Amino acid sequence: MPPKDNIFEPSILSELGSLHPINQIKDSISVFLSGLGFEIIDGPEIETEEYNFDLLNIKKTHPARQMHDTFYVNSKNHLLRTHTSPVQIRAMKTRKPPFSFISAGKVYRKDDDSTHLPMFHQIEGIHICKNVSFGELKDLILNIVTEIFGDDISIRFRPSYFPFTEPSAEVDILSDSGDWLEILGCGIVNPVVLENCDIDSNIFSGFAFGLGVERIAMLKYGVSDIRDFYKSNLDFLIQF
Repeated sequence: MPPKDNIFEPSILSELGSLHPINQIKDSISVFLSGLGFEIIDGPEIETEEYNFDLLNIKKTHPARQMHDTFYVNSKNHLLRTHTSPVQIRAMKTRKPPFSFISAGKVYRKDDDSTHLPMFHQIEGIHICKNVSFGELKDLILNIVTEIFGDDISIRFRPSYFPFTEPSAEVDILSDSGDWLEILGCGIVNPVVLENCDIDSNIFSGFAFGLGVERIAMLKYGVSDIRDFYKSNLDFLIQF
């Protein structure tokens, strides 16, 4: 019997697909951090209030815990995770330091405009060891930022507040127009969080950081509307 003709037309095979720009950024940062010794970990997207809020020192009165900010599932005890931090909490409760983790994936918040979406991607990292300093954190952040934007980028650390780190800072980069643009948050892990994970804060300390992948992609590629990444417009996506 003669072989069957190839059912695939040449025109179908002539154009290969590529990774979505968000996955390109997420994967490249994850690979870079993995090369620095961070273990990549994963966890559920439907979380409990305990792991998403309580163990991270986010009080019951915090606005993020309200219905207008967070997607609750079935009952107020379960929700779509608002950050990837609970992935790290789960790992911290089952491991003994020293350790370094990164978690990358989808998170959900009730935002929808040109710079925010109800679903977006985060990469968060945590390093727990003895005698961890803010200087180590600053050096790591500088390496991350220059890996993404190049050696000529200028950055600044600005004091901020997060319940799960103390002291905390937000990191800005200087744009070509002379404006400072926020790209990530970071800080020294709050001892309360360590104790919540059965880690002795008198012996161990650590730092943590988190960035929004879409935010980084917008700045790196000069995209003004975050929604363009998810319109399935091939004329837009093919640029990457």
